[in-house]
Amino acid sequence: MNRAGRFFLAWLALAAFWPVADVVATTPPPPGAVYGAYPTNYQEIVTNWLSSALVDPKSVKVKWLGEPRPGELPVGNGKKVAGFLVDFSVNARNIFGTYTGSQKHTALIRDGQVVTATGFVYR
Repeated sequence: MNRAGRFFLAWLALAAFWPVADVVATTPPPPGAVYGAYPTNYQEIVTNWLSSALVDPKSVKVKWLGEPRPGELPVGNGKKVAGFLVDFSVNARNIFGTYTGSQKHTALIRDGQVVTATGFVYR
């Protein structure tokens, strides 16, 4: 076989696999790989986390503002973590024993635990 024939066969073999390589490169990862498992028990996860984050966890009144949605929150040093965002408002007693009023917060849940949240001053 001459040089042109070998080149044609090599090109044909490469072209046969080209679409497969293109599909593999453009296929998005499954949702769980990026955001973790969907938190079906998100209310329990956030409520348990609030018990350790609040001064008086027994006084907490939580209002859920929607279902978990995929998203990201910053965790410091310019880094972001992907997970499921849960919006809620909290009214709880402060260190003086008075209710703070309803305050909106967002928690990021990844693999069954709260990774970070907005609007809290950690003790």
